[in-house]
Amino acid sequence: MPLSLPPSAGLARRGLLKLAAAAAALVLGAAAHAQAPEKIKVAAIYTVPVEQQWVSRIHKALTAARDRGEIEYSFSENVTNADYERVMRQYAEQGNKLVVGEAFAVEAAARKVAKDYPETAFLMGSSGKPQQPNFSVFDNYIQEPAYLTGMIAGGMSKTGKIGLVGGYPIPEVNRLMQAFMEGAREVNPNTEFTVTFIGSWFDPPKAKEAAFAMIDKGADVLYAERFGVSDAAKERGKLAIGNVIDTQPQYPETVVASALWHMEPTIAAALGRVKAGTFKAEDYGQYSLMKHKGSSLAPLGTFAQKVPAELMARVQAREKAILDGSFQVKVIDKEPKSTAR
Repeated sequence: MPLSLPPSAGLARRGLLKLAAAAAALVLGAAAHAQAPEKIKVAAIYTVPVEQQWVSRIHKALTAARDRGEIEYSFSENVTNADYERVMRQYAEQGNKLVVGEAFAVEAAARKVAKDYPETAFLMGSSGKPQQPNFSVFDNYIQEPAYLTGMIAGGMSKTGKIGLVGGYPIPEVNRLMQAFMEGAREVNPNTEFTVTFIGSWFDPPKAKEAAFAMIDKGADVLYAERFGVSDAAKERGKLAIGNVIDTQPQYPETVVASALWHMEPTIAAALGRVKAGTFKAEDYGQYSLMKHKGSSLAPLGTFAQKVPAELMARVQAREKAILDGSFQVKVIDKEPKSTAR
């Protein structure tokens, strides 16, 4: 016959079991917390809106890392050059392990801040060299797909006249335009180019007016390095080539192709070094090359049946040669000039 226990004994037992379960939950929770990877605090500083094409690629890559739970991400946009140094210092003081931005117009100030915070990793878009021990640089080295879009432009132009509208004639812009022009010349050596720089990174109305002027001179394909160019092409029934981002969804009858920049490989490499404690001053430009999946030719989409098959065969053959290393797109940083007569 089983031994009978008083009710109080059962209550005490249940209480002990609850305490034990609670203690176990605390232990397991603490263990899980200890095993969870620590998120890296990352900040970004942008001198233009995050919608601007160049900056949007950095923002997209960092947002994706945040959504994966890898980082805590904060950013400031529309930061003036005069305020850039203050914002950089603020983010460094707040304990961010990695600060990302574009230092093209604020090189001296940005490098000065990096020297003052040697324990913080800085990854900045820059025309200059890395600065020891913690100032790394990157750039959108997407001249390879730019060359391919040039081939498409050269083959699609009926007048043989192409217009290019850029922000400023700095190496980062020049090399893409130069590659685009070389690609067009491969298909049509007699192509004429009109080149204009609007003196702004974000002034769509000014870019649009510059594009209208080119169309008036006979250009029927426009290289849209800046926002506003594709609007002009759309209004006048001409074609446009995109840069950095794919704008064909917004201009399905206008944008034939685009050279895309993917910042994800660059961000992944930098975060890996920060996590491992091995971040140092390096040039991350290589991660924008096609072989690292840092750039690509956008799908033709709505123009898949409009671009001649023989032209795309030439483009695809050239793309294959770029990827296998048998063809190299020249990096020409000097300012491109108009050739139209």
